[in-house]
Amino acid sequence: MILKVVIVEDEKKSRETLKAMLEEFCKDVKVLATAGNVTEAVKVLSVVNPDVVFLDIELQSGQGFDVLEQIKNPSFEVIFTTAFEKYAIKAIKFSSLDYLLKPIDLDELKQAVEKARNRVDTGIYREQIDTLMQNLSKESYRQEKICLATTIGMEFIAIEEIIVCKADGSYTSFLLKNKSTLMVSKHLKEYEMLLADHHFMRVHNSYLINLKEVKKYIKADGGYIIMSNDSHVSLSPRKKDDLIEAMKRL
Repeated sequence: MILKVVIVEDEKKSRETLKAMLEEFCKDVKVLATAGNVTEAVKVLSVVNPDVVFLDIELQSGQGFDVLEQIKNPSFEVIFTTAFEKYAIKAIKFSSLDYLLKPIDLDELKQAVEKARNRVDTGIYREQIDTLMQNLSKESYRQEKICLATTIGMEFIAIEEIIVCKADGSYTSFLLKNKSTLMVSKHLKEYEMLLADHHFMRVHNSYLINLKEVKKYIKADGGYIIMSNDSHVSLSPRKKDDLIEAMKRL
């Protein structure tokens, strides 16, 4: 199956380089058109019908997100590209969407193309995009939801519903207020970074907790925490003072 592509990138050299990489190294890919700004992109996407759009986040005339806002019910997938690791990357990670850092690595490009080609559930993908746009529309770009890729599909969870994140090898288990548990095939470290601005704290090698859901701190037995769901969380001795200070700031 031929994968039809549109490239939205404001730098001519970057557009041409990405086009050449796609056509030379990615099997069965056809670049239908390119665009250099928001207006051009909206015009192109209203005429052609791509399967995938490579969308630069920072455009001279605005942002790639402005393109998505002006396209009603887009049927294409988006692979974001950017030279900057800023707030937008964090929002994209919260939505479990693909992005490529420039200069684009060929192997990462191939992986992103194949992932887009093999995607089955377009309904879930649309919800990922909707989650991204909702999070970006919040004041100060504060994320309200996170998309978790579990073994059976995607789960869209309000961040405030998470009580504890627990490391389980290369997996992370999420304990939620509704008493359910979700397992995700990513390391706890990734969620420590994503949730740091949402009153989450790594209190132990195995635990990342929602500070708003702390019920008690117990000094006995080396120190541990009781959460709102009555689960007991181990506390690393070197994290004790940090925990007390963080709780005071809440």
